Amino acid sequence: MTGFVVVLVAIVVTVAIGLLYRKLNGRVREKGQPVEVVLPAPVRTALDAAPDAGSPVTLLQFSTTFCAPCRHARVLLTDLAGRTEGVRHVEFDLTAHPEVAEQLHVLRTPTTLALAPDGRELLRVSGLPKRDALVTALRPHLP
Repeated sequence: MTGFVVVLVAIVVTVAIGLLYRKLNGRVREKGQPVEVVLPAPVRTALDAAPDAGSPVTLLQFSTTFCAPCRHARVLLTDLAGRTEGVRHVEFDLTAHPEVAEQLHVLRTPTTLALAPDGRELLRVSGLPKRDALVTALRPHLP
């Protein structure tokens, strides 16, 4: 009987963790007030080298080499930027720059920051973004 209870508790805990992960994955966390972010030099270089530097919103995606969800995020964000006026997408690979993840508090990949032209963080998404939620959150920041 004790073994049955242990298995039942393990199943309940596993399901609860899975549901929590599903709820938090890809959730858009908007900032009440845009937060000033000090971007490390490699990130600034990548942003400066990317086209459309004057866009009102830059979707800065942090990825790693072997991250499967990062590829899906790249496709989604590139498509969104291509279809939405005033949005550009820039991808930054953290594989060679793990210190950047620490400085910007990136705990997992993909993580996407929406940045204003002056470098303020408008919102953050950890995990694969949900397109509709992201578009809704970006709308007030677009022309």
